[in-house]
Amino acid sequence: MDTADPIHHDLPSDRSPLLRGWRPWVIGGAAILGLVLYARSGKKEAGANPAGRAVPVTVIQARTGDMAVNLTGLGTVTSLNSVTVKSRVDGQLLRVDFSEGQMVREGQLLAEIDPRPFQVQLMQAEGQLAKDRAATQNAQADLRRLEGLVQQGIISRQQLDTQVSSVAQYEATLKADQAQVESAKLNLVYSRITAPISGRVGLRLVDAGNMVRATDATGLATIAPIQPITVVFAVPADNIQQVLAQTSKGGKLPVEAWDRDLRNRLAAGSLAAIDNQVDPATGTVRLKALFANDDRALFPNQFVNARLLVDTLRGVVIVPTAAVQRSPQGAFVYVVKADGTVDLRTIEVRGTDGDNTAVGKGLVGGETIVTDGLEKLRPGSKVALPKAPGGKG
Repeated sequence: MDTADPIHHDLPSDRSPLLRGWRPWVIGGAAILGLVLYARSGKKEAGANPAGRAVPVTVIQARTGDMAVNLTGLGTVTSLNSVTVKSRVDGQLLRVDFSEGQMVREGQLLAEIDPRPFQVQLMQAEGQLAKDRAATQNAQADLRRLEGLVQQGIISRQQLDTQVSSVAQYEATLKADQAQVESAKLNLVYSRITAPISGRVGLRLVDAGNMVRATDATGLATIAPIQPITVVFAVPADNIQQVLAQTSKGGKLPVEAWDRDLRNRLAAGSLAAIDNQVDPATGTVRLKALFANDDRALFPNQFVNARLLVDTLRGVVIVPTAAVQRSPQGAFVYVVKADGTVDLRTIEVRGTDGDNTAVGKGLVGGETIVTDGLEKLRPGSKVALPKAPGGKG
């Protein structure tokens, strides 16, 4: 007896060719429907009111005041002049009379070369001078006698002329001998090596007992003045006209030397010179500043940051540089309104000095601006301000 269910017997099985043809269409339609629903939900979320979700931000109040405009450039400390101390004569170095790193004055004795060879040369030159002086005096006496004989007609005029020439030769020899004496004296002076300028002595390059020569390239040591001292630094060529405009008014522009991290001020000075051309490789112009360096904080060849004061903006609105954003339309900031939302405010930037920016138009002192969390903001976004001490927002 056939006991099969007549209802299920009439339905096609999952192996039926009819179901196998419908299944891909059903699955594809379900996938398309899911994508449509997902796209609609995304559009709805994107079109939601930006003020609906508060964005955590950090804010600060814009203030009104004066702001200095500085140009900062990496510079190198350089001495006004640096001298390599060398021997001007050949000889054995007897002693060195300076300590490495010592401050010396101009004319101070630094080293001494064995003077005995030069003393001997001086004695020889003086002896030759005395000998030729005696011969000259004898020739002059003969000339006076011959002049009397010529007047008496005893000798010819030619003999007198010959004697006059001999006297002139002896006198010329005396001058040469005198020059030899002075040269020997000068060599004796050069055996004492003195400081040509005042400054700090570097490391000793030659020890006592060595032979030194005037042709030695290294020398005995170097001397570099450090009071006063200069700093050579570069500024962008686009700013040089601003510098020239200030220098044309007279007076000296202040310059400060800071350490490489711009944390500690090392010295204060003034602008001394401006180079006459732009470096085409870097697009900068070199400047030189002069520092008294009374505390010796600046050292030759030291790297520093030079800050040149070119202007002071009076009565401007000052905001943190981090709050200023850029767009193709210009600079802007986000201002927090009373209802807790932000407004995009286009501003005019008059100058920037490190962490501070001076605003000319578009903002007034006392307005609250956003300094952190800017990447999540849009005009009209609601913001969550940080809580003040005590739990009040």
